[in-house]
Amino acid sequence: MPDRKIVECVPNFSEGRDHAVIDAIARAISGVSGASLLDVDPGADTNRTVYTFVGSPEAVAEAALAAARTARELIDMGKHSGAHPRMGALDVCPFVPVSGVSMEDCVELSRKVGKAMAEELGVPVYLYEAAATRPERRSLADIRSGEYEGLAAKLARPEWAPDFGPAAFVPAWGASVVGAREFLIAYNVNLNTRDRKLANEIALSIREGGRAAKDAAGNLLKDAAGNTVKLPGRLKEVRAIGWYIDSYRCAQVSINLVNYKATALHEVFLTVKEEAEKLGLMVTGSELVGLVPLEPMLQAGRHFLKRMGKSEGANESDLVEAAVRSMGLASVSPFDPAKKIIEYAGREPAPLASLRVADFVDEVARDSPAPGGGSVAALAGSLGAALAVMVANLTVGKKGYEPSWASLSELAVRAQGVKAALLRAVDEDTAAFNLIMEAMKLPKGGEAEKAAREAALQEGYKKASLVPLETARACLEAISLCALAAASGNASSVTDAGVGALMARAGAEGAVLNVLVNLGSVKDAAFAAELGARARALLEEADRRRDEAIGFVRKAIKSD
Repeated sequence: MPDRKIVECVPNFSEGRDHAVIDAIARAISGVSGASLLDVDPGADTNRTVYTFVGSPEAVAEAALAAARTARELIDMGKHSGAHPRMGALDVCPFVPVSGVSMEDCVELSRKVGKAMAEELGVPVYLYEAAATRPERRSLADIRSGEYEGLAAKLARPEWAPDFGPAAFVPAWGASVVGAREFLIAYNVNLNTRDRKLANEIALSIREGGRAAKDAAGNLLKDAAGNTVKLPGRLKEVRAIGWYIDSYRCAQVSINLVNYKATALHEVFLTVKEEAEKLGLMVTGSELVGLVPLEPMLQAGRHFLKRMGKSEGANESDLVEAAVRSMGLASVSPFDPAKKIIEYAGREPAPLASLRVADFVDEVARDSPAPGGGSVAALAGSLGAALAVMVANLTVGKKGYEPSWASLSELAVRAQGVKAALLRAVDEDTAAFNLIMEAMKLPKGGEAEKAAREAALQEGYKKASLVPLETARACLEAISLCALAAASGNASSVTDAGVGALMARAGAEGAVLNVLVNLGSVKDAAFAAELGARARALLEEADRRRDEAIGFVRKAIKSD
């Protein structure tokens, strides 16, 4: 059951003073269904506004184009001035993978949007970073060199022909740069000093670019070509400087973490702490500027729990809390995960999964067809996975089970992922059923309307078959994890693993029943036959693994 596909887009527009224009672009983005506008950050001095929005790849692409159309109507680069480097009305438009999508997906998306923008608006578009078509165009600074004022001459040079659109100067627009990059995390670490120089000394030690090498007398060292020799810093994909923040009354190491997949967020924190201690300083906390993806927070939470001798398979909220507390992320201002973590800020509502248990049961009992068996099956599976997590977490750190600590910690992490996927399926199953109900309400007067209604119904029945099939697959994985937990977990909790296997097995069969009943309305015989065979095979395997899990339980009970 794949994660929801989320892409972030952070377009920079060359207008930071006229709020009528700024608001119009914001409305264009917000008007696209499936795109969530998270932040609008205008700057009067830079005369530039940065928008941050997230959503599905399709929604984000449409929102970016809608914003560009609005800018084409309202921004005239011939009248623009500001402190920030720029070359176009929509100056730069990066797409960033957040969850469920790869960098390659974002590269494809950026090229699609860049091409559409150039064709529809008749403007030059360059591709940069991961989407660049040649090495010398990866850097935004290189592409933007000469800025708007030098663009006409630049476009006349064959080597600077745009990737899309005319190789001609469009005075009102300039040119745009579109691409794909990793998420950039703006992160500051607080020190118990006001001395900016000490903070900068730490920055020089940690940043990838490092510092200039000097001899014993303090003179810069030069190589044979006369270039200054550089000593690289400790952390890859990290840029940093030291500064003093008067409102905090402390110096900070101000960091841009360009790629948290190359250097983890918690690794940055711990490395700053090490370097500070060398100088007799202490780290007093840290802050994230803007939003952060969920994954580096979970990585940090797992790291600090492991250091405590705890299982890494804690609940997502507990992992986030461990990260916040361990890195002091609430030291200078509150850290609200709902506003600071990008997946939370842009997530779709989960009306069923967010209900209290009693309210969910009451909702199922109402005289409406949804939520029904499919949502209940998903919930059963998620409870099974949760019990696997519980048994694993009760084992890690317990004396006598040391050989199993590492494997069961890993098992708990896997089971947490299965649990989360099945919880999402509680709402996804009802949403899929609602597609059928909506299709049934479509008009069926003429032949065209009947054909459109039937096509919508068939698409709905297929979707309503695929969702429970994924539920059954996830339930099967939950059963397997319960079996592993029963085999090597805390003997005092072995029956909990057994109950988990039984719950997940019930979820699997319930999901398969929903697959089969919906396939009965699918007219695509090949589709129905393939999914039906897969569903039955899943159920057979679920039975085998359930029996395996219960076998471990019965053996443990008898041995007692």
